[in-house]
Amino acid sequence: MLQLYFWPMACSLASRITLMEAGIEARYHLVHLWKKKVIEDDTDFWAVSPKGAVPVLVLENGERLTENAAVLQYIADLRPEFGLAPPPGDPDRYRLQEWLSFVGTEIHKAFLFPTFWYKDQAANAIARERIGKNVSVAAEHLDDRQYLVGERFTVADAYLAWSLLLLGRGGVDVASWPSLVSYLDRIQGRPRVKAAIEAERQIYKTLMA
Repeated sequence: MLQLYFWPMACSLASRITLMEAGIEARYHLVHLWKKKVIEDDTDFWAVSPKGAVPVLVLENGERLTENAAVLQYIADLRPEFGLAPPPGDPDRYRLQEWLSFVGTEIHKAFLFPTFWYKDQAANAIARERIGKNVSVAAEHLDDRQYLVGERFTVADAYLAWSLLLLGRGGVDVASWPSLVSYLDRIQGRPRVKAAIEAERQIYKTLMA
């Protein structure tokens, strides 16, 4: 059985969404990202991954896979019949990688830019402006389409949807882009996406109580 190390509502949520969309059972290990501890047994998370970040996917042979783009594509390829990633050789396969890279480097990582967590409002404003420009690229792309790649939900949508959920915490209002509002509503309307988000929100509320 696959195993996923996660922190609730972190980027590992995209991996949970993909597992659930593919109908793949997995064992989930909750990690405290600040303490770098696996909560169930208080083991050192650094021993699980020297990167100290989620997601970490433990494969059935015991090998470990990290980085969102790699983990998401691996899960998708386990169940190709669900179409969560275009097959090798399909031109849309490269579009998928294009969007996974863009979301990861220009939206996800940009949000983690340190100024968001400090009191320098001028620097925060610059960082938000940069993210806004990047989010606008996705918004324009989605003006006349349902999904990022092709005509169906893929792992790129799982990753972007998580990113959009996160933006509000950094003071970036998705409501500024109507196409993203309808897109996020559409993605969250998928039963398995909704179930994954609700599960992690409940875990987060319990931890923060």
